[in-house]
Amino acid sequence: MPSSGVAWGIDIGAAAIKAVKLIKSPEGPKAVDFVIVPHKRVLSTPDVDPDEVMRLSLGALMSQFGDELRGSTTVVSVPGHTAFARFAKLPPVDPKGVANLVKFEAVQQIPFPIEEVEWDYQLFRSEDSPEIEVGIFAMTRERIAERLALWGGAGLTPDAITISPVAAYNAVAYDFAFTERTPGTIVLDIGTTATDLIIGERGRVWIRTFPVGGHAFTEAIAETFKLTYTKAEKLKAEAETSKYKKHVFQALKPVFVDFVDEVKRSINYYRDTHPDAQIERLIGVGSTFKLFGLRKLLAQQLGIDVARLDRFRQASLEGAAGTDFEAASVNLVTAYGLALQGLGYSPIAANLMPTSVIRQAMWKRKTPWFVTAAAIGLAAGGVSFLRPFLDNANASQVDNLPQVRQVKSKGADAKRKWDEAAKAHTIAFAPANIAHLTAGRDLYPDLLNEVNAMLGSAAASVRDAGGPDGDAFAFRGLSMQFTGAGEKVPAAALPKESQDRRTPPPPPPGDAGWGGGRDERPSAPPARNTRGSSGGNDAAPGEITAGQFGAVRVTLSVDTQNDGGLPFVDETLLTWLRDQAAQEGGPFNYEAPPKADDVQREVVRGPIANAEPAAPDPGGAGGGRDERRRDAADPFGGGRRAAPRGAAPAAGGTGVDGLAPLPGSAPELDPAREVIRYTLSWVVQLKDPSAPPEVRAEAATAEDVS
Repeated sequence: MPSSGVAWGIDIGAAAIKAVKLIKSPEGPKAVDFVIVPHKRVLSTPDVDPDEVMRLSLGALMSQFGDELRGSTTVVSVPGHTAFARFAKLPPVDPKGVANLVKFEAVQQIPFPIEEVEWDYQLFRSEDSPEIEVGIFAMTRERIAERLALWGGAGLTPDAITISPVAAYNAVAYDFAFTERTPGTIVLDIGTTATDLIIGERGRVWIRTFPVGGHAFTEAIAETFKLTYTKAEKLKAEAETSKYKKHVFQALKPVFVDFVDEVKRSINYYRDTHPDAQIERLIGVGSTFKLFGLRKLLAQQLGIDVARLDRFRQASLEGAAGTDFEAASVNLVTAYGLALQGLGYSPIAANLMPTSVIRQAMWKRKTPWFVTAAAIGLAAGGVSFLRPFLDNANASQVDNLPQVRQVKSKGADAKRKWDEAAKAHTIAFAPANIAHLTAGRDLYPDLLNEVNAMLGSAAASVRDAGGPDGDAFAFRGLSMQFTGAGEKVPAAALPKESQDRRTPPPPPPGDAGWGGGRDERPSAPPARNTRGSSGGNDAAPGEITAGQFGAVRVTLSVDTQNDGGLPFVDETLLTWLRDQAAQEGGPFNYEAPPKADDVQREVVRGPIANAEPAAPDPGGAGGGRDERRRDAADPFGGGRRAAPRGAAPAAGGTGVDGLAPLPGSAPELDPAREVIRYTLSWVVQLKDPSAPPEVRAEAATAEDVS
């Protein structure tokens, strides 16, 4: 994890990469190292691939300082001409509304859609003025991504990105101890292709970048003296000591005029927008500012003091490197300001690093800590286990103990698994888990709707066959028992034999169907379902294994006065169950629908009004309810007409009744006739509760094909 007390500021210039290392101390930031890595060729040279040149220079930097950089806070810059700096005055507003107002200004000021840029802002206030000014700094996400790819290719992800004029101002403002009473100061940073002009005055900052820089001076020399770009660059650097000094100055004069005009235009614009501005001095930075005659020309044309930053007042390097550090100070200003921001000493803390990258970097750096904690836990467990052995062995023998090797192996395996998990998952796992909390909440209402549809289908079958109008069965009890994935589904708990049961005489020959036929079932105990699981598991005969998402055994008890017997039940309820087992889709699949021999039949003697309560139902199918006749208001009465499986709920349903409508009132049973109770049981295999219906249907189809 980067040290908060050590920071590197890294500036990729057109001629070289400059880096400064600062550390915190009781006296403030202290410079401890710096490096300048010259490019093979200046980036502005014609026919040069800037990205390739920068990659080579970054590789050289990382090969020498890679470990230090990865272990420290790193702040890098992007050129001012590749980014945007906009400034605006805010109307009086409550402090809570400043952020929204700034965003509104950002949308107006940035010449790109706001969702296509990374941006940050800084507020500027003055003690003697109620006005609030805001500086908005932005860069397109495409360019940010290019820079991050460049750094990532070298093996480093920076902690912050800011624009170079902000870093230059931070360096000068800290080094000169700027306050609201500091005289208005211009910081002029002359780069290779552009110049950054920063004005700091009365606690506010203003920045403008214009496209005149050292490249224009070099081209003027190359064109005048018919030199190559490289030779012209060398002559520009040595012009002051060259015997062609006057000729060089004459060649540069047109560029000097254009340059000074741009500076004057910038200052005049600032004075027009800030009538109370008092600008008294200019501080120049950058190697081009060493160009002879420029400093004197600026002083004459602007009428203010012009100085060059030759050394840092607040930071110095001890030892033999101190002299070199002071000599290079004019070129290290941006890198110095970046390092100050890394330590938290910068007046402007704008950061254009994407939030997603910052979050990823934080988790990546925390991974070793998690691994270390896991290893410590394993080691602690191993030590407690090995204590009897350690008491009788010396330290040289411990490493060879099988138990020690086993603990080490477990620790290595845990680290490997953690690394795999960290790569395969993102930190945004909580929303997915929260979404799963509601998965499957419609399961039991769906099962109730299925039962309701089955009873309604039975009544419709009776009517279609010319039977009496009304419900075929009266609902008497329902139980649902869930079984976890991979477990054996318990057998159906049907009612035991009782004194109220009797085996009816066989029906007359040919007298079966809706009328008076009774079933021909012998008095032997009912046969259980011998069908195995359809899921392809190795279940024993009569056993069903729950699938990946579990299974539910449903047990239903219904009453009827239709004396059609088991054939009647088979042609209504059991036929409906078999039809559902052949269908696809829905939140579950029917498995092993019962046969006629699996249905428990019980005859309730005499009129219902005079009957004694039935014996409690040990399996829960009947719920142990009193079997005396219920009135029409009984909410657990007979089957309501229901839509086929998968149909939408009835319109207008709200609340619980909208999710799982209760069956309708019980049919009026003839008190003079006996009541026959049938109990049947079946199993449904559940599907993925979080998957949409169409996905579940596709999965069911794929399973059938396989």
